[in-house]
Amino acid sequence: MDQNNFDGIIKRSLAIREKYHELERQHHGTEWTLEEDALAYLTDAGLVGRDIMSHQKRWLKKDSAAELEHKLGENIWWLIVLADRTGIDIKEALDQFLTKTEKLF
Repeated sequence: MDQNNFDGIIKRSLAIREKYHELERQHHGTEWTLEEDALAYLTDAGLVGRDIMSHQKRWLKKDSAAELEHKLGENIWWLIVLADRTGIDIKEALDQFLTKTEKLF
């Protein structure tokens, strides 16, 4: 994935999150807090575990491949959102992680 494409993914991700904020304000009067976003991410991360189990035929669930693909994408989306809300440049964080980890090998 080139840098411009990743920038586009970040922009789209944040625009979608803003749409969800609009729904939250409509239905609850306020936007979700950072903590609520983190909890939603952790819930979806846990569902990736179940979807992996289903993919390996260790947990019965219909259409597990499509659900796994969706949840993996959703988890990346949440990480972009959480990085933005905490003032972290997700591109820089990923680059630093990859560079540090590559040096281990």
